[in-house]
Amino acid sequence: MEPSWKALLPFLVVIPLSIWTRQVIPGLFVALLLGSYLVDPTILGGLKTMLTYLVHNLMQTNNIRIIIFLYVFAGLISIIKYTGGIKGFVHLVGKKVKTARSALLLTWISTMVTFSDPDFRIVTIAPIMKALKKRLHLSSQQIGFTIEVTSNPVVALIPLATAFVGYMVSVIDKALKTAGIHEKAYTVYVKSIPFNFFSFTIILVGLYYSFFRYNKKRTLSLLEIRKQNRAVMVEAGSELENPNEQQGEEGLESCPEAFEKDTPTKPWNLIVPLSLVLLLTLFLSWWDGHQGAANFFDAFLRSDALGVMLESLMITVILTVIYFLWQRFKLADLLTHFVKGGNELMSVILMLTLIWAVSAISEDLGFSAYITEHVKGWIPHYFVAPVLFLLGALISYFIGSSWGTWGLLMPLGVTLAAESGTNILLVIGAVFASGTFGAFASPLSDNTVTLCTILDLPVIEYARTKLVPSFIAAGLAAVLFTVMSFVWR
Repeated sequence: MEPSWKALLPFLVVIPLSIWTRQVIPGLFVALLLGSYLVDPTILGGLKTMLTYLVHNLMQTNNIRIIIFLYVFAGLISIIKYTGGIKGFVHLVGKKVKTARSALLLTWISTMVTFSDPDFRIVTIAPIMKALKKRLHLSSQQIGFTIEVTSNPVVALIPLATAFVGYMVSVIDKALKTAGIHEKAYTVYVKSIPFNFFSFTIILVGLYYSFFRYNKKRTLSLLEIRKQNRAVMVEAGSELENPNEQQGEEGLESCPEAFEKDTPTKPWNLIVPLSLVLLLTLFLSWWDGHQGAANFFDAFLRSDALGVMLESLMITVILTVIYFLWQRFKLADLLTHFVKGGNELMSVILMLTLIWAVSAISEDLGFSAYITEHVKGWIPHYFVAPVLFLLGALISYFIGSSWGTWGLLMPLGVTLAAESGTNILLVIGAVFASGTFGAFASPLSDNTVTLCTILDLPVIEYARTKLVPSFIAAGLAAVLFTVMSFVWR
């Protein structure tokens, strides 16, 4: 099809609609429908075209592997939760913490074993901190900030064994193909990690706020004080035989996001599966790419990353189910919770499918050719990365989704970078940084909502407390993107 301004319409529609509805899926659907009718402007032709693009892109090998990975990973987390892995880890670690500083330090260190997914990290660590906050004189806001700053920003920087990797590689792969760049998506992703400047700046700001900025003597809200006064009155009436123990149990049991009351306490049911998937991913990555590789890292880059992660995950699930059956858990219950966990990611899978289809139909409408013809030569290369970061930060704040922002902006960003002469790794880092901003700062973020649910925090008020550190980190990131655009092409 001859490239024209119409090729821009799907992208021009999807962003404002996503901001208006505060949901990515409706915007993507309308964009796909519009693009389909631009390809075939007949009553049934547009619908048939839309279905063709959906089915064709869904059935591509890499796309199917990503969907399987996401579904199986969510299922694994669900059976870990059901068999008491999260609850056991909560109880195991909660007994070791004696001071406020050690509690905050634990929150940071625990990232090493809960990095696989932000929500998984939140439902694992937040109950521990909730149970300890009164005894250690910590505020819910301080706890929430420390947990969140070590969740999405950290997970976005880890190139293996996370729920993010498959998706991030997928959007890069689609964007590279749209721009006509023949590079391995995983290699490009790994090389772009140092340029996710917002993740690095918010982690540094988070360290300062966690250990130096907050004053524990003035952080308790009036609502929390009232709750504590009621607890003191109950204790004074001798209704609690062991105040500290009961306080901890009440804090843990009131976190339905993490586990139910009758869930067993088995920390190894978390430690064993996560260790397995991490070690298998490392070993199989080396094994898949070691022939002809100069070193371990080179072998890692040569490997089929998505295939290796899927293989590692499948082996882990099989061994984990056998391990749980040995503990006398019923196979039927394990399967039920596995499917339940996987189904929780259906909205993400739908969003992915729509993103793939919208990218494909935009390309067939001549998106890349139009950008090449009308953009090359008049957009200064040093504007692309900082502008994309600021635009993406605005979008991600209003829609509350890092994944949605990445899917919306990555094809546009990579194409602009290729045609304006901007370093592609810098632009990819800017897109990832912008989505990470929204996932951390937005009150619509699922991470924020989940955390506030567990810690009994009002979402909007809590989100406001994050704005200043978020803007500080975003400002620093914008400066870094601008400087790097000038000095490195």
